Amino acid sequence: MLLTFVDRPADSPLIERVWRSHSVASGVFHSMAEGNLELVLTRLEGLTRVTLRGPVTQATTVVCPPNGQWLAIRLSLGTYLPQLPTARLLDHKSLELPLCSKRRFWLGGAAWEIPNFENAEALVSRLARNGVIAYDRAVGAALLGDPQALTRRSVQRHFLHVAGMTQSRFRQIERARRAVHLLRSGSSILDVVHEVGYFDQAHLTRSLRHLIGQTPLKLQRDPSQLSFLYKTEATAYR
Repeated sequence: MLLTFVDRPADSPLIERVWRSHSVASGVFHSMAEGNLELVLTRLEGLTRVTLRGPVTQATTVVCPPNGQWLAIRLSLGTYLPQLPTARLLDHKSLELPLCSKRRFWLGGAAWEIPNFENAEALVSRLARNGVIAYDRAVGAALLGDPQALTRRSVQRHFLHVAGMTQSRFRQIERARRAVHLLRSGSSILDVVHEVGYFDQAHLTRSLRHLIGQTPLKLQRDPSQLSFLYKTEATAYR
């Protein structure tokens, strides 16, 4: 494998997960579709970059450099930047955040200390207190299937504003990522079709080819490198 990943859950409701990785070799891997905003720290060839990365609606092929290190704060769905529409970051229109020093970066009109794997919650809490990020509770409630949360039209409007995509598109992405987890865990293709809610095997294949970059059979037989993946909850795609 080109990349090794370590991840942990977060104590903050604004964060879905914190992960870090490093590359042990150079090569090409499949970067899967992604529904969440991420704040990513990259250390490569003695240089440091801080990037605000938006959702991605289809799989891409990425060249992995050797000896790189990455730390990412994956924000929970519903967490967004009030002054920056998420749609502007969609599909690799990432925002490179300027560095003030080796230890600080600039965002929302202020300098912030670059986080590490252990203290991501502290940074996100400060960003929230200062209004740089916010949480739309209506989006979270709708994702959990609360029928009283909002009207359908309101849900669509909130999703487009906060996530930069429709709720339907987000669920398609999460369902495909869940299917990958099951296939890589040993489930049969037909079992995945039934459990995750695809119409048939052809539907599953089309979805994974577009959103993951590989077919179900290839995912089972070829343990090639994928971008960061962990088990998603059923409520994210049902």
